[in-house]
Amino acid sequence: MAKKPLSAWPWENLGSFKYAMYGPLAANVMYSWIYEDSYKHPWCVHILIICALRGFMHQLWNSYNNMLFLGNCRIKQQGVEFKQIDNEWDWDNFILLQGLLATMACLMFPSMDDEFPIWNTKGFITLMLLHVMVSEPLYYWMHRFFHGRYLFTHYHSLHHSSSVPHPFTAGHATFLEHLILSMVIGIPIMGSILMGSGSTSMIYGYVLGFDFMRCMGHSNVEVIHGAIFNKLPFLRYLIYTPTYHSLHHSDMGTNFCLFMPLFDAMWNTLNRNSWQLHNKITSNSGENGRVPDFVFLAHIVDVMSAMHIPFVNRSFASIPFSTRMFLLPFWPVTLMILLMMWAWSKTFLHTFYNLQGRLYQTWVVPRFGFQYFLPFAADGINKKIEEAILKADRMGVKVISLAALNKNEALNGGGTMFVNKHPQLKVRVCHGNTLTAAVIVNEILKDVKEVFLTGSTSKLGRAIALYLCRRRIRVLMLTSSTERFQKIQKEAPADTQNYLVHVTKYQAAQNCKTWIAGKWITPWEQSWAPSGTHFHQFVVPPILASRRDCTYGDLAAMRLPEDVEGLGSCEYKLERGVVHACHAGGAVHQLEGWPHHEIGPIDVDRIDLVWEAALKHGFRPVFQP
Repeated sequence: MAKKPLSAWPWENLGSFKYAMYGPLAANVMYSWIYEDSYKHPWCVHILIICALRGFMHQLWNSYNNMLFLGNCRIKQQGVEFKQIDNEWDWDNFILLQGLLATMACLMFPSMDDEFPIWNTKGFITLMLLHVMVSEPLYYWMHRFFHGRYLFTHYHSLHHSSSVPHPFTAGHATFLEHLILSMVIGIPIMGSILMGSGSTSMIYGYVLGFDFMRCMGHSNVEVIHGAIFNKLPFLRYLIYTPTYHSLHHSDMGTNFCLFMPLFDAMWNTLNRNSWQLHNKITSNSGENGRVPDFVFLAHIVDVMSAMHIPFVNRSFASIPFSTRMFLLPFWPVTLMILLMMWAWSKTFLHTFYNLQGRLYQTWVVPRFGFQYFLPFAADGINKKIEEAILKADRMGVKVISLAALNKNEALNGGGTMFVNKHPQLKVRVCHGNTLTAAVIVNEILKDVKEVFLTGSTSKLGRAIALYLCRRRIRVLMLTSSTERFQKIQKEAPADTQNYLVHVTKYQAAQNCKTWIAGKWITPWEQSWAPSGTHFHQFVVPPILASRRDCTYGDLAAMRLPEDVEGLGSCEYKLERGVVHACHAGGAVHQLEGWPHHEIGPIDVDRIDLVWEAALKHGFRPVFQP
């Protein structure tokens, strides 16, 4: 169906190049700064600053809305999904539009070149009167008109397509809607200016205050406690709440107001459940959230990847992580925040999703990847992991799975330390490595007769070697320890022990085209691989792809079942809907309801069992040979 006039944005095909429309304003400011004693058009500076502050305002609300670890009073429990994030990608179009309209207004009225006073009390009074008497009722009635069949279908349904309210949802609307909203926000400002009572603080204050209220109303967390309205009932009609506005999205025939429910009460469109629901959400703030069935305990890799979380940048978190130039200026700020979180030392909730009707969450230990390799940091890291496990146990979590370095064998024996210390744990501790091993061995082509394995005596390396030798695949195990190799070899069936071969140099694999990296391999060491080699890997961080004539697999991962709900962020460098195999392994452990802890050495006999269970529940391999 063809789009109706004014429903699409004029610059929707420009992508990021739309920001070039700020160019003339920026050029004017730069020219005046370099060649003139004073700004000839001071409004150019103010428009640019206000636009930047408006974007920052929405970003702050996005951060607060996604700070799940604060225990906020959530209104809707489901998470924002990728589809909604993509639909709201250009949420800031209205800032650009209103910046252009402000530029046109300044060009039409030459008096704008004169500097306004910083403060004018009369202007604030005039502005508030115009807002209450003109903007509020105008928005109310225009909003009701947009809920008519024709206007809603062709213009307003886009805004209501967002299933979970979010501060960015406030800007997600059609071009026509934001033209009208620009008029609503512009009338009080222009009215005060034309009456000769304008001021710089009035313009900044009203525009940013308007955005603050819009973001608050579209937030999915409640910020005003019900006790305030119970003590001062008249405030209910003067300021709306996120709960109040959320009811408009679920019962679209009610709660049309801009910011003041008074107008809904006047014209009989106030939802009768507004105050009761608001009281319920705020009074049961500690009870309205579901206890997760499964927790994946992740950790920070480095400073750059720490920015790949929804409460920092929702859009960036929704795509696979990669180091981007625009993030470099934020590196020092991120480092400072990380150090503060390190000092605070609290595990924080990163994201959550629903799988087969069960709530799954990711918690993050605020520790850098390099810290796990510092001997003196081991006790502190284990203490944080232990606290997270005990917290999950108190909450009633069924399974907690340890990510990558959190289950390092040298650190805590793959989780064994915690289970031995707390034998009464009800929560099942799971390293998920059985499925990781299953993913790797099932990636190997059926006709492969020989593999080269680094990190061969590690927990995963041992399991992979023992499994492959049972399949009559020759395994070149790189290790400097003859004793550890012989110990693993003795675990293999007697008739397959000869398939495990001890090697001490990379040169031994110069004719082997299947490498499995469980230990970091330098570019020089990779040079011994023959052309056409495929590198499987389970090493953290992943090895560098230095050979153009070879192929490189990602870390072992699995695609989540298609019925997953509420997922809106990518797990590190993995694509959407894909999680690391240890994450998936813990999820399968919970779905199967297995009563044992999955800790310590991998049970080779369970590799096929866990693989079949994962496939049964809808998990799919990312790489298929």
